[in-house]
Amino acid sequence: MKVGGEGTNGKRADGAEGTIPLPPRIPTEESYDIRIARDGTWFHNGDPIRRIELAKLFSTVLKRDDAGDYWLITPAERGRIVVEDSPFVAVEMTVSGSGADQILAFRTNLDHWVEAGPDHPIRVADHPETGEPSPYIEIKSRLDARILRPVFYDMVERGETRRTETGETEVGVWSNKVFFALGRLPGD
Repeated sequence: MKVGGEGTNGKRADGAEGTIPLPPRIPTEESYDIRIARDGTWFHNGDPIRRIELAKLFSTVLKRDDAGDYWLITPAERGRIVVEDSPFVAVEMTVSGSGADQILAFRTNLDHWVEAGPDHPIRVADHPETGEPSPYIEIKSRLDARILRPVFYDMVERGETRRTETGETEVGVWSNKVFFALGRLPGD
């Protein structure tokens, strides 16, 4: 790569031959005033980001580190952001097929579509104090979408029961030949 000041003769403006190597870009680390609320709304400086295209753009550089912190990372910058629950919300589900061949596809609040399966597992976490289930689907590495309650109820209606190795009965759904447990039946 030849940088700056070159004329048509291939020499730099200072008369020297060749190119100037650029130092590698080292991302600067900042803390951005960006927050993703539990309902999936993105905020900047306390105000909602109203242009979905801007939130979609930010989501393409969103990462989560081993410590669980969320970052927007570009080649030039990296900034920590706050995520109240998960960065995405699964707002719609479509179903095709049945049984183990069933495919559950989810659309997020930012119009990402993913099919539940080995690369996009579904998990249910219980709130430690209330025991209330919170279902999630992995959208991309370490980034989940919380599945909205109506979508979760639709999943449960499509669920089937099976016995676990310990003799308990669990309810779950199939997608892409993977069985995802949604919960255990009381009394087991």
